Amino acid sequence: MKIAIVGGGPGGLYFAALMKQLDPAHEITVWERNAPDDTFGFGVVFSDETLGGIENADPEFADAMARRFARWTDIDIHYRGRSHTVGGQGFAAMSRKDLLRLLQERCRRLGVSVRYSTLAPPVDDLSASYDLVVGADGLNSQVRAARADVFRPSLDRRHNRYMWLGTDRVFEAFQFFVRQTEWGTMQVHGYPYSESGSTFIVEMHEDVWRRAGFDDTEETEFPPGASDERAVERVRGLFAEELAGHRVFANNSKWLAFTTVRNERWHHGNLVLVGDAAHTAHFSIGSGTKLAMEDSLALAACLHEHQDIERALTAYEAERRPVVESTQRAAQASLEWFENIGMYVHQEPTQFCFNLLTRSRRITYDNLRTRDQEFADRVDAAFAKSQGLDEITPAMFQPFRLGELELKNRVIVSPMDMYSAVDGVPGDFHLVHLGSKAMGGAGLVMTEMVCVSPDARITPGCTGLWTEEQRDSWARIVSFVHDRSTARIGLQLGHSGRKGSTRLMWEGMDDPLPDDNWETVGPSPLPYGPGSAVPREVTRADMDRITADFVAAARRGAEAGFDLLELHCAHGYLLSSFLSPVSNHRTDEYGGSLQNRLRFPLEVFDAVRAVWPAERPMIVRISATDWVPDGNTEHDAVGIARAFVAHGADAIDVSSGQVTRDEAPAYGRSYQTPFADRIRHEVTAATGTAVIAVGAIASYDDVNSILLAGRADLCALGRTHLYDPHWTLHAAAEQEYRGAATQWPVQYGAGSRKPPTARTDAVRPRLSLLRADDPAGQNVHLRWTPPREPATVT
Repeated sequence: MKIAIVGGGPGGLYFAALMKQLDPAHEITVWERNAPDDTFGFGVVFSDETLGGIENADPEFADAMARRFARWTDIDIHYRGRSHTVGGQGFAAMSRKDLLRLLQERCRRLGVSVRYSTLAPPVDDLSASYDLVVGADGLNSQVRAARADVFRPSLDRRHNRYMWLGTDRVFEAFQFFVRQTEWGTMQVHGYPYSESGSTFIVEMHEDVWRRAGFDDTEETEFPPGASDERAVERVRGLFAEELAGHRVFANNSKWLAFTTVRNERWHHGNLVLVGDAAHTAHFSIGSGTKLAMEDSLALAACLHEHQDIERALTAYEAERRPVVESTQRAAQASLEWFENIGMYVHQEPTQFCFNLLTRSRRITYDNLRTRDQEFADRVDAAFAKSQGLDEITPAMFQPFRLGELELKNRVIVSPMDMYSAVDGVPGDFHLVHLGSKAMGGAGLVMTEMVCVSPDARITPGCTGLWTEEQRDSWARIVSFVHDRSTARIGLQLGHSGRKGSTRLMWEGMDDPLPDDNWETVGPSPLPYGPGSAVPREVTRADMDRITADFVAAARRGAEAGFDLLELHCAHGYLLSSFLSPVSNHRTDEYGGSLQNRLRFPLEVFDAVRAVWPAERPMIVRISATDWVPDGNTEHDAVGIARAFVAHGADAIDVSSGQVTRDEAPAYGRSYQTPFADRIRHEVTAATGTAVIAVGAIASYDDVNSILLAGRADLCALGRTHLYDPHWTLHAAAEQEYRGAATQWPVQYGAGSRKPPTARTDAVRPRLSLLRADDPAGQNVHLRWTPPREPATVT
């Protein structure tokens, strides 16, 4: 093959070296606009997975890298004047300059032609003259720009400003310095990369950056390679304590705003993107160099395995995209955490450290316990103390008081529509469905959305509370839960609004009924999506009637014996559609500003609260974001939550989306938790109002991690309980917890132990667990100790 590579950074050079080793006959040319010694940046960090791949592909190069590594396992978090250490993590870092020199020498010996200080020819020319053109030209990729119509990139410029610096202070471990200043919170990410230097990244929110006066050079055009020396000098002064008398070094160092790069496609014809040209991930979870070299490994392997270019590039993208998108989700969570770090500086130090470490959701409580049991014990003890409890148990099994209602644990079975009622009457199915979940150990079981009138239903199979027959059937279910379990049961009340009069979910979710339709209503005559019915705009008389329906249903719910009531103001149903500017285009006092859009939902809340028994809690479910441009965002959610708290809500149940069919949610594990986190810290922390996290919370480890980090007070799980109705009991068994928070029904007591596996006499290969640098297998805290005196950094 004749291969053109645009960009002589680690990704491009590594790919060239791999391809040349796979077949010396490949003719490979690399264009690099900078000189070979024009190396920007300081240290790069690698994971064990990446190093394993490099070692497998090129043992000689891997060995050369290993001889230059700084290795350590500790993270030091400096917060409120104290240092907190967590071990067992595992890092390997080296100088970016050394890495490039190794790659340059490797390519030279293999016969790769590298044209330094040379701009690559136009992409059209390269594509016509070469079998393969690789865009490895970084964040500002010219290859990507030349084919933007095909790659369809999106560039998300973030809100923090950061500067990449180096220091001759050789840190012993990864360092997070969290500094409260008169302008706001600033942080430093620091780590060693050699016997003579460390990376020193200063980061802060743009608002803090401006208040501190760092924006005085914002309009300055620095020449290539030049640094913002005024800012560097200020950093030296601000972080003199952290530098401990050591120097700071600049290398093309200026204030940057991180840009997350995504592309709909990574290849077209004989063009392919790798590394930052294809994707970026925030530096707080790892190195872009690591991702670029992993791309190069996969691309070289796919080209070697497939003779056809198109098939090879398709295989490369299919292999790497899921990995990269997972990394980007974690990176997004991490960068947003650092953007909002000011929300957390009130936290007790141990909880703050745990929160920081689990920010990306890749590291969880169980991960940390495996790596550093002593730190995990401190987290457990600190959380129990914060709750006023003497007994240390898994966080999910600590009791919680919601208003005057005592819950035995912090697990909620989330509301899930079953579409299985007849004329709104819940039957035996609902008894078994909710009864089994209550016997499965959860602290609170929620009904599906119970509709307040026949025309408030989503589908003909929805349950209701507009008749005494429905009330009595619900009372039967409530009695079973109370008699046969120690769970509490909550009623969710709602009105479908413009999403009503549709088929059963399995017949066509959100599709209108073919006949026997009923009229739908909404704040404005706007359909939910293409093909949906156009709702009639509600009048003042309609609002009065609907409010009265809610009140009557709440009274029946109280008579049925429900322990709690949740008002459904989420997912695009009637009250939610009033809250969202996407569905509410009214020009009267019920539309326009957020204050106006809140007016009707608050009227309903107040009316229901007035008839709901005062000793029983009333909560609200909201959609924290609409996931569409011009819709509600997490910032609007803060205002919405604040309003309901002011009106007496005992908890805010934080979901998102389903307001319009045009939504584009950023799905992922626990993807809605950050919205609950924001509301808890910005709204409810001062009032004591509870926050419930929902959304793809998949494991007891997720639940414990969310609670211990202070992101929510309770966790609601839906699909997890469909998969396993006894999920909470099984979670207790997995964690070897036995206590009041999870009492097995006496009839099921024999099943309270986890069944044995098929093989119990296997011999564990213990010797394989030992490392050369850890003969006892217990070295949790490994610090970086340079092998010789530090050399002068130039």
